[in-house]
Amino acid sequence: MSVGPFLFCFGLGYSAEALARSLQAEGWRIGGTCREPQRRAALEASGFETHLFDRDRPFTDFRRLLDGATHILLSIPPDAEGDAVADLHGADIARLSNLRWLGYLSTTGVYGDRQGGWVDEASDLTPSGERGRRRVAAEEAWLDLWRAGGLPVHLFRLAGIYGPGRSALDTVRQGRAQRIDKPGQVFSRIHVADIVQVLRASMERPDPGAAYNVCDDDPAPPAEVIDFACRLLGVEPPPLVSYEQAQLSPMARSFYADSKRVDNRRIKGDLGVELRYPNYRAGLTQLFKDGA
Repeated sequence: MSVGPFLFCFGLGYSAEALARSLQAEGWRIGGTCREPQRRAALEASGFETHLFDRDRPFTDFRRLLDGATHILLSIPPDAEGDAVADLHGADIARLSNLRWLGYLSTTGVYGDRQGGWVDEASDLTPSGERGRRRVAAEEAWLDLWRAGGLPVHLFRLAGIYGPGRSALDTVRQGRAQRIDKPGQVFSRIHVADIVQVLRASMERPDPGAAYNVCDDDPAPPAEVIDFACRLLGVEPPPLVSYEQAQLSPMARSFYADSKRVDNRRIKGDLGVELRYPNYRAGLTQLFKDGA
């Protein structure tokens, strides 16, 4: 059995990997899952104990793989049947004797469309699309395990994530940027480094059952962000295009169905977090300086 801190991530995606690398640098043992063998090989080369997992590939040796896990991060999105980890291994996780903290990465999409109005963690959950409804159901599935047996569940409702290799700068460089004009549209955002900050702060101050909005201080129209990225890169911004004429994937269009401003006072007051990048301008400027 591991005697030191052991983080296991169901879904070693962008945000989870950032947290894992931060902790690995301090001597934590890291385990987790992915879906593709090529991705697994890359993660194992980084020193992560990685296993293939999805709804059709549950663990047959759960106790061995997660023996000694002190912290679990859940970042696999729910599917049409529900949350695969809760469905397949929720009861197993609830029996882990060393578990101190469990974090579920959700989305601010659970609040739905507020026509630019503010929401906080006490706001009603009124998702406007199927993905948001699945997230609400997944949150409830994990909270049910907390209510039933004290599983140390924490919910993190993430705004639009950006960071190295995944920002408006990359969109502009790749020639994919659009400045979409939809009056009144605002999004909240969060730099991946600040996601890591929030998660680590919660690990240090567990409060099972709590939910946290994870976003910066400055909800802004997406066209404004693209314009700023273009100015940093010294290129002409693309012309404004109406929302109706914009070429958007179904997923991208679903994001534009919601407009809201997300309150982040709880991560500051309850967790003591001071954001490294309190707005997109600070975040993009640093990424530009770093060449990221």
